[in-house]
Amino acid sequence: MNKFLFCCIALSLSTAVSAQRDFEKQLDSIHTETDASTFIDNNKSIKGKVIVFNKEKHNTRLANDLFKLRSGGKKVYRTDIDKTYYKVIDKIKIPYYRVSYIFLHGKEKTSEEITKMQQDIVKKYKAGYSFEALAKRYSMDTSAKRGGDLGWFTKGDMHEDFERPIIEGPYHVNDLIIIDIPSRMWHYVVLKTYDTKMIEEIKVLKVTQPVK
Repeated sequence: MNKFLFCCIALSLSTAVSAQRDFEKQLDSIHTETDASTFIDNNKSIKGKVIVFNKEKHNTRLANDLFKLRSGGKKVYRTDIDKTYYKVIDKIKIPYYRVSYIFLHGKEKTSEEITKMQQDIVKKYKAGYSFEALAKRYSMDTSAKRGGDLGWFTKGDMHEDFERPIIEGPYHVNDLIIIDIPSRMWHYVVLKTYDTKMIEEIKVLKVTQPVK
């Protein structure tokens, strides 16, 4: 009886080890985001997802550890109940842009009033007023509280009519840009605050597997 029980336990352990090896081989075979999506679809019983880490925005210990890995590199974190795998499937540098802005809403002011406000803001900025102070005074959205700072963004993050002149226009740091989007009744005075910055991003497959 004891011999039979021992054989059953040994077989169970052998099966578990074999399954774990197969699982890790599948992870090692993942090289693209498409591979990762297929892996997630084929393994519904585990928690899997693709996460994007941005070197400028994510300053956690985990993110810093993952940025040290090469593309294809893997890191494993273990607890008493599960193992979490992080596999870097892509490393790229993307152009990011940063501006501050003052938002003027066409629903609250007439087009003539909006134009006059834009002109007044430009005049005051050129006279020496800080853009932050002007944003806190004039801006009609929540960005006023932080002086209009938008933070880093990349192409596709904003409305295309807003980001196009910032990305494609011949503007330099401290230049003002007037942007109007009549279809939305959105109007802006934008200050370019930083040069274009190439920021590293990594796409990471995160998989959490229960410990058996």
